[in-house]
Amino acid sequence: MMGKGRFEAFSDGVLAIIITIMVLELKVPHGETLAALGAQWPVFLSYVLSFIYVGIYWNNHHHLLHATVNVTGGMMWANLNLLFWLSLFPFATGWMGENHFAPVPSAVYGGVLMLAALSWRILQGLIVRAQGADGVLRHALGSDWKGKLSPVLYFAGIVASFGVTGLAQAIYLAAALIWLVPDRRIERALAHEGH
Repeated sequence: MMGKGRFEAFSDGVLAIIITIMVLELKVPHGETLAALGAQWPVFLSYVLSFIYVGIYWNNHHHLLHATVNVTGGMMWANLNLLFWLSLFPFATGWMGENHFAPVPSAVYGGVLMLAALSWRILQGLIVRAQGADGVLRHALGSDWKGKLSPVLYFAGIVASFGVTGLAQAIYLAAALIWLVPDRRIERALAHEGH
């Protein structure tokens, strides 16, 4: 059975590579004027949003694994599934930014966000199930309104992409801001349990 330290280290390494790939997609403007730099704003804004999302996943993954006692084979596959969708962030980010938030790239970006969120819920569910009904994670998550709301917001953003792309971007940003506020549920539950 894999120890959770190795499990977390592997995931951290993949997330670091994802951020590195995203930043390497930022191209130096051709020209020395502010206008040349300004032409890159969609690419930069896409990068910032995706960087925030990767940071949110990294932070929450850390907390989730602190609440994990044993790593099962199912958790390992669920984690790989999550990392697969997160590894598509650089592609979706670059395509959306390069095409100035056009409908199809914006919808694909939302699809990647939604599939990553659903993958997160699968991983989280497996960890909760492994701990049992009285596990610390089940109590910490409570109703998990953020986890339930996020895929709904991403789906709304996908639909909005084909009508008002600015609204789609606002929805993606709103979903990120919901998670950006530090979630201390797991920390409090672990402190209460004496971990």
